[in-house]
Amino acid sequence: MKIYVGNMPYAMTAEELQALFETFGTVEKAGLAMDRETNRPRGFGFVEMPEAEQANAAIAALNGTEQGGRKLVVNEARPREDRPRRDFRNGDRGGFRRDFRRNDGENRSFRPRRYED
Repeated sequence: MKIYVGNMPYAMTAEELQALFETFGTVEKAGLAMDRETNRPRGFGFVEMPEAEQANAAIAALNGTEQGGRKLVVNEARPREDRPRRDFRNGDRGGFRRDFRRNDGENRSFRPRRYED
């Protein structure tokens, strides 16, 4: 069973996460989600336990407990949602709108503000 562990202290390592869950049974794999740019932990991770009974016991015991000054959120991981892949080749990267004009043709970006007296 795959378990989601959220609101983790940023200083917690994968080895510490695995040791935390090994008190409830066998852990196949424990890993942290890392930021691609900074290579720092993102504050959540996943643990895989082969036995559902042990996994449910760990979830019940660890959810809401405090680790490193933060209350852990522990529950069964949901399947990853399939999101459509974004294609940046057409130049649409979002963020900046080139057309500021309203339907009446007035340019909004250079419209002076009117202040009430």
